[in-house]
Formats: sequence, C-alpha cells, structure tokens
Amino acid sequence: MKATFFAVAVALSLSPVAGRAAQTRPAAKPVMLAVYKTPTCGCCAKWVDHMKQNGFTVHVTDLNDLSAIKTKHDVPARLQSCHTGVVNGYVVEGHVPASDVKRMLKELPAVAGLALPGMPAGSPGMEAPGVQTPPYEVVSFDKSGATRTYSRHGR
Repeated sequence: MKATFFAVAVALSLSPVAGRAAQTRPAAKPVMLAVYKTPTCGCCAKWVDHMKQNGFTVHVTDLNDLSAIKTKHDVPARLQSCHTGVVNGYVVEGHVPASDVKRMLKELPAVAGLALPGMPAGSPGMEAPGVQTPPYEVVSFDKSGATRTYSRHGR
C-alpha cells in the first residue's frame, strides 16, 4: 500500500497538469502615470481616483501654475484642461477616460497624446448624480498641434 501511494504521489508531481498549478504568470508591471494639477482642484483628484481604480499607479505633483508643464509637453492652448498627465511618453490632457489611455498604450499611435479640452460634464471626475452625460470627444494631437477624433463618449 505504501509503495502504491508513493508511486501515485511521484506520478502526480511529475504530471504536466500538477506543474501548471504551481506556475504563476508574472504580475503585469504597473503603468506609472505622472499627474500635474493644482492643489485645490477636486475634479482632478476624482480623475486621479478614476485612473487608480483602472489599474494605473499615479504620482501626483501639485503646482500652483501648470503653464510650464503644458508648454514643456507641447499641449496646444485650445486643448488645455485643468490637469496634465504623462504616461509612457504620452501626454494625457484633462479628463480623458482610462479606457482611452489603455487603448493608446496598447496601440501606440504616432501622436503626442490625448486631450479632452475643458471639463465636460460626465467625463471621469466630472460626474454629477442625476445629470445625463452629454456627448464629448477625446482627441489625439501631435507635436504640431494637429488633432483627430480619438473616441466619442456620451449619448
């Protein structure tokens, strides 16, 4: 009986199925998002929470004036919003949904980044209970300031 038990135990330990149970995939490396915002902006903090809830590791830098950051990252004035993010070399300007940022990081388009100009109601961080989200567009932009519609949200 002991020999049979031993043989079964050895066979199971050598089984490819048993080996798979012990193997684990390496954890995906967290994506670091640097966010520059003003210290008193509540909607920016809500957008940061949205990004964290969607798997991003976020490092926030509070600044009283964001103009130097926006200039450094070539964000055209007409696309500017209340905060600027940088992730894997791309700029994320404003309340861009995490799903769009993830798509950009997967597709790796030849753009400087994504922008959601202004602070559209219903965008991440700008939600309001009982208020229907009006349509809004996220645009991609290049270093020259040229834009293209990247995604549409809302109705």
